[in-house]
Amino acid sequence: MKAPKFNYVKAESRSHALQLLDELGEDGRIIAGGQSLMPTLNMRLSQPDTLIDINKIPDLGGITLDGNIVRIGALTRHVEVANSPVVAEHLPLIAEAMPHVAHHAVRNRGTIGGSVALADPAAEMPACVLALGGTMVVESVNGSREIAAEDYFHGLYETARETNELLVELRIPAKKTGDISVFMELAQRHGDYAMAGLACVARINGNAFEGLRLVYFGSEDKPTLASKAVSAVIGQAWSEECKEAATKALEDDLDPMANLQGSSAMKLHLQKVLTGRALDTAIERAEAA
Repeated sequence: MKAPKFNYVKAESRSHALQLLDELGEDGRIIAGGQSLMPTLNMRLSQPDTLIDINKIPDLGGITLDGNIVRIGALTRHVEVANSPVVAEHLPLIAEAMPHVAHHAVRNRGTIGGSVALADPAAEMPACVLALGGTMVVESVNGSREIAAEDYFHGLYETARETNELLVELRIPAKKTGDISVFMELAQRHGDYAMAGLACVARINGNAFEGLRLVYFGSEDKPTLASKAVSAVIGQAWSEECKEAATKALEDDLDPMANLQGSSAMKLHLQKVLTGRALDTAIERAEAA
């Protein structure tokens, strides 16, 4: 299929892009990497009146460490994130997740901001940003505002970003001494969207979890922070019984969507399997640290 007709405007600056978004409203769509947008255009699942190209705006990219916060411009390509020494040292969860993001060609063009803005429930980056307690910075002609990851993801491709707002930056707390992170996903083929996935950040004392964040993707309609599974293991000496309690409690945290990749029951089973593996791995990494 071919894309529907649309107007195309190349934004000359951030203020120009914001003005266009304000004027066009729902009729305007941002294009950066285009790795998700172009297929939906060609399948006519998206039919915007105007595409706003932001690729030439110089101040929307880059990765910097600002105190204990890693700042990542929304236009930063996945390959830049994957190759960043700052990300490798201070955001090891994202560094571990990056090889799972599609394929080399997609990572060369796709942007981390595009992934977070789209909020595909099977995508890796939204789950990682939520697990790390990140913040999204959005701008409009009326100014900027910060949205915590817990408040940003609303549902299937739905976020707290308004139609006249542009996601400009991710601000993610850097790893603290003693933090352990684990990323895992299951897909039919490497590079495919995940059937089930888990982003885990933990603090471990001896053989017990003192702190834990478990964020699931690929099964719910948005990245989902588990609470019951976490409560089942916090403060408990790690054991097979503790693992069983965590996976059992996951039934109250998740309500997987059935789709062509599998039934709700199958996806819940896969998330339970990943939970056990991830928590085992977190304990092993803490012991080896």
